[in-house]
Amino acid sequence: MSSSSSDSLPVLARDIEDIAVLAGRKILEIYGSDDFQVVAKADASPLTAADTAAQEIIVAGLRQRTPEIPILSEESESVPWSERSTWSRFWLVDPLDGTKEFIKRNGEFTVNIALIERGVPRLGVVHIPAQDTTYVGVAGQGAYKRVGQSQATPIAPRPAPASGLRISVSRSHPSAALAELLAHFQDSETIPLGSSLKLCYLAEGAVDFYPRLGPTSEWDIGAAQAVLEAAGGAVVRTDGTPLRYGTKESLLNPHFLAAGDPALLPRVLAIVASLSPAALASAGGEG
Repeated sequence: MSSSSSDSLPVLARDIEDIAVLAGRKILEIYGSDDFQVVAKADASPLTAADTAAQEIIVAGLRQRTPEIPILSEESESVPWSERSTWSRFWLVDPLDGTKEFIKRNGEFTVNIALIERGVPRLGVVHIPAQDTTYVGVAGQGAYKRVGQSQATPIAPRPAPASGLRISVSRSHPSAALAELLAHFQDSETIPLGSSLKLCYLAEGAVDFYPRLGPTSEWDIGAAQAVLEAAGGAVVRTDGTPLRYGTKESLLNPHFLAAGDPALLPRVLAIVASLSPAALASAGGEG
């Protein structure tokens, strides 16, 4: 049976969960050390020994489990578009999402592994090493959360309230466009979070909405989008179309909006359409 068939995806998800947890344990070993070396990558973003160690564990695990599926990872060598454009499915990996949070030692960093099929995140695993907590989503099968070795608990978003929205925002990437958008939600509570935690909190109903009007890469979002959408939420571009992966040469995501309750999106899309083009342009990423 193909490893991507709907019947086998839940089984595959459990194996990928194990790989993510193993990588998380290695990350915590380095996180708990007195000192860890930080170097700057070509784009000036930080890289630690934890990124590299987790990358090695995940790639080895995926190649053993699904040798036929190619892997695209933040820490792997760049794969040219001429090759990526031929992939109908691939693993999308960020071995340590939230390196800045890791360096700050605030615990808000994750291991992200997603299976992409024809642009759609079909399976996603997001592991939070500092909390020993894992979120898993499988298209058509639902989403769950597991703490340590406990029994998995199904998760679902909450219906969006008429007022008092809980809006998740990036801890490290504020923008003028985001400030302009938030001005339309004066009765809301903003909750700063790092890494892909924002989408996972949407999936379990802890927050209602996450606008990202700034730069992200595909590996930052794919796994958590799979979790959120399996739970019943949605992630769309600012034109209302679904966020997709591996469909273009650039690995940068366009601006996007994520909601636990998809019924919230028409209201938000109308507001985004009214935002200043200058503010959106200054936010960076692909608008």
